[in-house]
Amino acid sequence: GNHTQPEFMLLGITDTPWAQAPLFGLFLLIYVVTLVGNIGLMVLVWVAPRLHTPMYFFLTHLSLADVCYSTIITPKMLTGLLFGNKTISWAGCVTQFYLFALFVTAECHLLAAMAYDRHVAICHPLSYVTVVSPQACWQLVTWSYLVASICALIYTGCTFGGSFCGPRRVDHFFCDASPVLRLACSDTRGSEVAIFALAAANGLGTSVVILLSYGRILHAVLGMHLGPSRARAFHTCASHLASVSVFYGTLFFMYLQPASRHGSWDKVASVFYTVVSPMLNPFIYSLRNKEVKAALGKCRRR
Repeated sequence: GNHTQPEFMLLGITDTPWAQAPLFGLFLLIYVVTLVGNIGLMVLVWVAPRLHTPMYFFLTHLSLADVCYSTIITPKMLTGLLFGNKTISWAGCVTQFYLFALFVTAECHLLAAMAYDRHVAICHPLSYVTVVSPQACWQLVTWSYLVASICALIYTGCTFGGSFCGPRRVDHFFCDASPVLRLACSDTRGSEVAIFALAAANGLGTSVVILLSYGRILHAVLGMHLGPSRARAFHTCASHLASVSVFYGTLFFMYLQPASRHGSWDKVASVFYTVVSPMLNPFIYSLRNKEVKAALGKCRRR
């Protein structure tokens, strides 16, 4: 049962000796850039009054989610690559998966809130102040974390609620649902169906909100008469949609397919939404904006 072997072993990304050092250097660099970019953005929004707007309010919470679930996964992965310490306790594995599920689910809802915010700002500018009020912003963020907490509890219960026997060798670089469920010696079909249904509800529901919002934005942008304004708005929407597509595409690949189809590409897909996406989000969503550049310039002068 669960008390005979209190530890799991994470097999990591690869067991090839010559690849350990280059991968360690690459992921360490990505992790440092992730921390600097996201924490720097949060501090900048906090100290710059001109960035105290709903869009940057949502961005700070997106950066917080990125920092949190990247920190939950990457340091343990780096330790395994550098020192070969791939064991993780039962409690550590459960905690890692719960926090990962919480912040990834919260990010899905935050991305939907951000898309709705941009839709109101561009398509209904006259009512923007009343619709996206500070109270509404806090309600959307609170809803995101509340739903994410409940969903994470269900995901964790379904993943670790069964019995495990034999060697607990998790063929992954963190405790994810599919590789952990493969180690269960009890029937996992009910757990797999529950995880699939909840992931589909969260993923498809929030992605529909995002696609509808950006669809309305693109329709409004194409109706603009000024060429430079239309090009700039279209470019912004395209970059945001590209980031969302990478994030959701890899999530759907991992969690919206039958367990029997999971294979060697799972680790590659997981790297994109656990390591790469948190690094890119600050650059795509904010650091190319004129407001952020102006705030950075003012902070440097001060």
